[in-house]
Parts: sequence; structure tokens; C-alpha cells
Amino acid sequence: MNQMKGILIVDHGSTKHEANHMLQSMADLIQTMAGSDVVVRYAHMELADPDIVAGFTSCVEAGATDVTVFPYMLSPGRHSTSDIPRMVADVARRFPQVSFSVTPAFGLHEKLAEVVLERAGIGVHAN
Repeated sequence: MNQMKGILIVDHGSTKHEANHMLQSMADLIQTMAGSDVVVRYAHMELADPDIVAGFTSCVEAGATDVTVFPYMLSPGRHSTSDIPRMVADVARRFPQVSFSVTPAFGLHEKLAEVVLERAGIGVHAN
């Protein structure tokens, strides 16, 4: 059986349509960058659809056999370290043939620092 990678990006969810739409746009961008051999979907932890159950299920229905869930959050708080992994494990039990993992939140990353500097109009200095 061929393995197909799936990526599910998960944010908190918002009552604001614009905030929720941004995650969909990011999923579209990741899909374009990853290519057609990877299934990319998005979900909201709460407050908006699709929820984690729908997002994970959509990955599987599109053929993913190994799903990596990325908490689309800056810091390793309760949602990214506890709530999202628990919610993903709950839905993953419905699909015992599918392997899954949950990554850490963004945390400290040089590329995030580059974005901050870029938005502040400051060039990046090489060390």
C-alpha cells in the first residue's frame, strides 16, 4: 500500500470570519508548496468549522495514511501541548490504519524572527 502524507494545520478558531479564513488561505499556500503528493487540510480547535474531527477525517478521505497535525499557534500553551493532541488522538481512534503525530507549536524559530524584522522595516544581519 502506498503511503500518503497528510498535514492538518489547527488554530484556536475565532468568531471572526476573517481570522478563520486566514487559516484556509495558509492551508492553500502550504498545499501549493507541498504539491499534489501531500494532502493539506485545516481545522479550528473550537468556535468555527471545520473542527478537528472534520479536518482529520478529510485528510483520511483524501487518501492520507500518515497525518501530521501542526498546532498553528505561537507558544507551547495548553491548547497546543494538551488539548489538540488529545482531540486528535480521539478522532484518530476511528482510523486505526492511519498513523499520526502532533508537532510542537511554532515556538522559537529564526524564520519567525525574520518576519518580525521585515515587518519592522529592519534588515536581517548575518552573524
